[in-house]
Amino acid sequence: MLAGLSGCATLAAPGANLAALPPPPGGPYLLGAGDTLRIRIYDQAQMSGTYQVDDSGMVDMPLLGLVKAAGLSTDGLSAAIANGLRDGGLILHPSVAVEVAAYRPFYILGEVNTPGQYPFRPGMTVLTAISVAGGFTYRAEQGYAGVTREKGGIPAPYRAPLFALAQPGDVITVFERRF
Repeated sequence: MLAGLSGCATLAAPGANLAALPPPPGGPYLLGAGDTLRIRIYDQAQMSGTYQVDDSGMVDMPLLGLVKAAGLSTDGLSAAIANGLRDGGLILHPSVAVEVAAYRPFYILGEVNTPGQYPFRPGMTVLTAISVAGGFTYRAEQGYAGVTREKGGIPAPYRAPLFALAQPGDVITVFERRF
């Protein structure tokens, strides 16, 4: 009987075997599929507006067509659009401003009261994301969570402390605790 109980003690807590979540990369925010952008081109109201980064990471701009946005900062996309307008002979000295109007969402699964997709806000932690999803259920592991984050275009699972910074596109999993 005792041998059977000691076997239960060796079971690892859910998510305990995951690698630790690395710190967020330094530098500016990099755009990705699902981001909504506000693009303003000085003195070109017909080209200025709100655009969505599509699933292939492109923004469809009038007169330019598809412009690669994924992996670029807002300054990088501004420069790419300006270069396209200049190189195409459309505007001699374009002035382009790009800002993120809405970040791509994050997703939360598991032992939260309302799992689903939610809008991301800068500075959001894993605990803030859990709060947005209605908080923990009574069965939740409340010491850490799982975070699946793209690394080089490939989803990678990590174990994250609750105070870790979340990022747009993260899939946060709140595990069921062992009793």
